[in-house]
Amino acid sequence: MLVAGGGIGGLAAALALARQGFPVKVLEQAAAIGEIGAGIQLGPNAFFAFDALGVGESARASAVYTERIVMMDAVDESEVASVPVGEEFRKRFGNPYAVSHRADVHGALLEGAQRDGHIELVTSTRIDRVERDGAGVRAIDERGGRHEGVALIGCDGVKSNVRQQFVGDPVRVSGHVVYRAVVDTRDFPADLQWNAPCVWAGPDCHLVHYPLRGGEQYNVVVTFHSRNREEWGVTEGSRDEVMSYFDGIADRPRQLLDLPKSWKRWATADREPIAKWSYGPVTLLGDAAHPMMQYLAQGACMAMEDAVTLGEAVRAGGGDFEAAFARYERSRIARTARVVLLTREMGRIYHAKGVERLVRNDLWKGRTPERYYDALEWLYGWRVENCLAR
Repeated sequence: MLVAGGGIGGLAAALALARQGFPVKVLEQAAAIGEIGAGIQLGPNAFFAFDALGVGESARASAVYTERIVMMDAVDESEVASVPVGEEFRKRFGNPYAVSHRADVHGALLEGAQRDGHIELVTSTRIDRVERDGAGVRAIDERGGRHEGVALIGCDGVKSNVRQQFVGDPVRVSGHVVYRAVVDTRDFPADLQWNAPCVWAGPDCHLVHYPLRGGEQYNVVVTFHSRNREEWGVTEGSRDEVMSYFDGIADRPRQLLDLPKSWKRWATADREPIAKWSYGPVTLLGDAAHPMMQYLAQGACMAMEDAVTLGEAVRAGGGDFEAAFARYERSRIARTARVVLLTREMGRIYHAKGVERLVRNDLWKGRTPERYYDALEWLYGWRVENCLAR
């Protein structure tokens, strides 16, 4: 089995397939298999996936378990919503809500792959095109190298070459720019050192903070609607640019902008959901299948769900990869499309202004924890045993 991409989705796919007894070759374009980024939020569905992939213990060891999820109004500093994620949340969903460093999540998956004798990791290999024949697939890399396999899973991200060949649809550049940084706790404001992912929602912008690595660091993320035409990509950030977009927010959240010593800048993109991403012995997974923006914090969670579901479909398929991939696709299309579309809507809610801001601030007044949990059941109620239900 060939896997194009060695990120979170690619390594999760490799582990899922290897646990079904298949040898897997992971083809990663970078010179070393690693992960860029900062913090990542992990819902209960992520922990079910970690366990199914055999890396639950190591993933849990590096996570910070939060007490609640909070939304604050960045204009007047009022609390918009607070969802407790303690004991009652865990009873309801069977697992915690946590935050972690993206590199730690990737590292847990990488260590699992390195321990598994079925997985070969190949770097500096970017797939240019895929050929299919009766015996399986052939992946041709940019240097002309040929990699043979019975099937191929494209996990090569938002700008997937595998998707480009088989689907050919355009990337949807959002115009939303995200800056991410990690700040040592000693430099982080004491009055904001909450054990919670907190969103400060502002007009056409928002800020996020939460603890990492046992509380030794804080993740800081700021997002704004760019006034310029953007192209998807990651570059070095500019403090002056960040400061120019946050004039309308209160002093308490604004102090976050002065903390980072360096920023990474993401011009974000997603794609329109599609009804087909499997083509015979070739399928897509994670951002290659359903790239999404960050507002529901579910990109990595959906990729790991994909991987577990793919493994279950292959197990049930009895060696018929085309049928297995078709079943995997049927099980994932509607769910992941729902997350993509609701993520966009959540971005609108975060960035509401004028009367829409007032409406947003009234949405969750008086809501009990149980009502929040009911609203989240569709997302956090995912389980391995029901992943092939469709």
